[in-house]
Amino acid sequence: QVRLVESGGGLVQAGGSLRLSCVVSGRTFSSLGMGWFRQAPGKERRFVASISRRGGDMYYVDSVKGRFTISRENAKDTVYLQMDSLKPEDTAVYYCAGTTSYVSKLKDGYEYWGQGEQVTVSE
Repeated sequence: QVRLVESGGGLVQAGGSLRLSCVVSGRTFSSLGMGWFRQAPGKERRFVASISRRGGDMYYVDSVKGRFTISRENAKDTVYLQMDSLKPEDTAVYYCAGTTSYVSKLKDGYEYWGQGEQVTVSE
């Protein structure tokens, strides 16, 4: 059974930073492309960032470019999302996702999901 467990969320003031981590078990991590999505209250779950299996290709939604960085450590079965210069509009539940296909910006492109991690950015 594949399991994704996120951590690192919390409450931070605008302009601050957080780093989310997602540990994967039950499957060879290096066989998975990984992504981060977020869901704000009353809104759909939306793409934030993704990284290919070996980490050579990374993609971001325009609203986080230059502020967020996705990375992975295959030796630790972990993908990260470093979030800097946080804004109140970044407030959401953040989900880690894994795919056996090439990374996608679409939710349907991912087979495996974590339980979500709350990130709240205050004014």
